[in-house]
Amino acid sequence: MTTSKQADFDLVVFGATSFVGQILTRYLVENYGTSSDVKWAIAGRSEAKLKALKDGLGAAASNVPVLLADASDEGAIAAMCRQTRVVISTVGPYALFGEPLVKACVETGTDYCDLTGEVQWIRRMVERYEGQAKKSGARIVHCCGFDSIPSDMGVWYLQQQALETFGQTCQDVRMRVKVAKGGLSGGTVASMINVAKEAGADPKLRKELANPFSICPEGHRSKARQPSLKTAEYDKDFGVWLAPFVMGAINTRVVHRSNAMQNARYGTEFTYDEAMMTGKGAKGRLTAYGITAALGAFFTASAIKPTRWVVEKLVPKPGEGPSPEDQENGFYDLRFIGRTPDGKTILTKVTGDRDPGYGSTAKMLGEAGLCLAFDVQETTKGGFWTPASALDGKLLDRLTGKAGLTFEVLETR
Repeated sequence: MTTSKQADFDLVVFGATSFVGQILTRYLVENYGTSSDVKWAIAGRSEAKLKALKDGLGAAASNVPVLLADASDEGAIAAMCRQTRVVISTVGPYALFGEPLVKACVETGTDYCDLTGEVQWIRRMVERYEGQAKKSGARIVHCCGFDSIPSDMGVWYLQQQALETFGQTCQDVRMRVKVAKGGLSGGTVASMINVAKEAGADPKLRKELANPFSICPEGHRSKARQPSLKTAEYDKDFGVWLAPFVMGAINTRVVHRSNAMQNARYGTEFTYDEAMMTGKGAKGRLTAYGITAALGAFFTASAIKPTRWVVEKLVPKPGEGPSPEDQENGFYDLRFIGRTPDGKTILTKVTGDRDPGYGSTAKMLGEAGLCLAFDVQETTKGGFWTPASALDGKLLDRLTGKAGLTFEVLETR
């Protein structure tokens, strides 16, 4: 088993001056302070911006240590990693800037988590560094924000409840976004545009992005056909119209990897998909088709150079995002329905008390890093993991106790 690494810090927030990094830093100051049992620091490339961040947080942040490191400076990144047990990275798009830090963490045996939703980059990191991570003891956990903790832990929770209630897990699970209120940041949009750009230039990548098992270990596949909503569709279970969910492409891959990393705990023929509820009747149908068209137009325009610059002009720039008021007033409500092989059904609900992409994501990301640092030292060995497979019930306790999430069973039958 992995032993606890001796280091100056339990946690370092790398990219602390990014949009999510600033929210996360405030969360850590307000909930863990600087003189508690949690030893943490902030890091980035600009000393001036890091100082301004501390000053903006007031006296409570005056004792937060500052480390300087540029994402492209491998020596500085490695030196930072040697000083901490866990690095939380908010520096994206990860496909452009993320690899040197993952490499340094793997080489130094440092645990790592991030909020990437770039499935093609995750696959490359697993292929290049998983063997070395297993040897060094580094636990690498991608997707620790809205994509994909509510989905991944939502399925994990549903399956726990199914086991307790039915004595078996559900072979088929569907997630439906009932409501999600919140804004986009420039960093998220930049990552989405970069994925579209890469896919537009690489037919092989487009094929890979269509594969629901693209980040699963070799050999983990299901013979069952995986559902994948491409256009508006009526959902008989909930009695509403559905539209594709933009985060579904990454969330489904993470959930399948979680199943694989738990030795097919959800079953070898497990199926999973995600979609957005758009309402009932003609209005719901029209909304579903409108969302489908808008998503298609965005990704098509982002993939083609002549129109990509138009998209980039219209969307938020990196560093921009929803106001503190919008973050505070945001929320989300996700519904999961699972069916066992013999037809038993369970309905569960996951909610978050802030806007999904930023206010809630920052809290989830922080608690995932703290869970790595304090809760799973002896239970999770080195390698590339998912939130559910690495952190399981320990993370669920943190999410409900600290991060404003709720998990509940609505119905079993």
